[in-house]
Amino acid sequence: MRAVVQRVTQASCTVDGVCTGNIGNGLLVLLGVEEDDSQDDLEWLGQKLVNLRIFSDENGLMNRSVKDIHGQILLISQFTLFAQTKKGNRPSFIRAARPDQAQPLYQQMGAYLKGLLGKETQMGVFGTDMKIDLRNDGPVTIIMNTKDKENF
Repeated sequence: MRAVVQRVTQASCTVDGVCTGNIGNGLLVLLGVEEDDSQDDLEWLGQKLVNLRIFSDENGLMNRSVKDIHGQILLISQFTLFAQTKKGNRPSFIRAARPDQAQPLYQQMGAYLKGLLGKETQMGVFGTDMKIDLRNDGPVTIIMNTKDKENF
C-alpha cells in the first residue's frame, strides 16, 4: 500500500455534487492498493497513520498524533499512486490492485482506522470521479509505502 498523508486544517470530498466526507483538523490520506497487499500491510499502515506525530505541541514541535489531537481522517482511494512513467508519456497502472481486491481493502482500512481512533473515518467513494478540497497545514505531506517499511 502507498499513502500520501497530508496534515490539514480542513478537507472534503465531493462526488456528483454530494459531499461524502468532510473533516476539520486531521489527516487527508490518499491510499493506493497494490496487487500483493495484505491484512498485514493494512494494519501496519493504519497504526502508523494514527500514531504519526506530525501535529504541533505547545512548543511548536511535531510531537502529537491525529489521535492525540482528537483529529479526523479523510480516506480517499487513489490507484494512480502506482503510476509507472518509465516508458513513454502515458502512465501505466499495472501494479495497482484490480477493483475487486482494492475496494475491500479500502473499506477495511476505513473500518480499521475507525477502530483505532474511536470515531468515524470520513471516506471518498471508490472508483468514482472525486473532487477533493483541502487546506494543507504547514504544509506537511508524507509519502509512505508498506513495501519499504524500513524507511518509514
